[in-house]
Amino acid sequence: MADWMMWAIGAGVLVGLELFSGTFYLLMIAIGFGAGALTAVARVDTPGQLLVAAVVAAVATLLLRRSRFGKTAAQPPAEANPDVNLDIGQSVNVPAWQDGAARVMYRGAMWDVELAPGVAAAPGVFRIREVRGSRLIVGV
Repeated sequence: MADWMMWAIGAGVLVGLELFSGTFYLLMIAIGFGAGALTAVARVDTPGQLLVAAVVAAVATLLLRRSRFGKTAAQPPAEANPDVNLDIGQSVNVPAWQDGAARVMYRGAMWDVELAPGVAAAPGVFRIREVRGSRLIVGV
């Protein structure tokens, strides 16, 4: 089997694995394999093919890392993330505070409520900022 065929098969396998991984990094290595196949078609020896494939894969990976697709969005922790916990952002009425804590009825159950830092302890309606176990951390 010709060298270019081996490179092409390797690139195809990497593209197939990429479909299962959900990232673009294997795709960048597959691009390097494609460059190795083109180098083999140009009748460059094996060390040259390996060098071209490695350089192209490394450059493609670095370019991906610097693009918007390679950056991960900073997510808040799960206890404060409204995508994870639907209670975040909901309102709760606190009739009275005792030393920065209270007990309120929320969704048919009694919950411990604490104030978020920098929030004054006054009766009223508060928004849930975090849920830590059975405690609601609330703010204005």
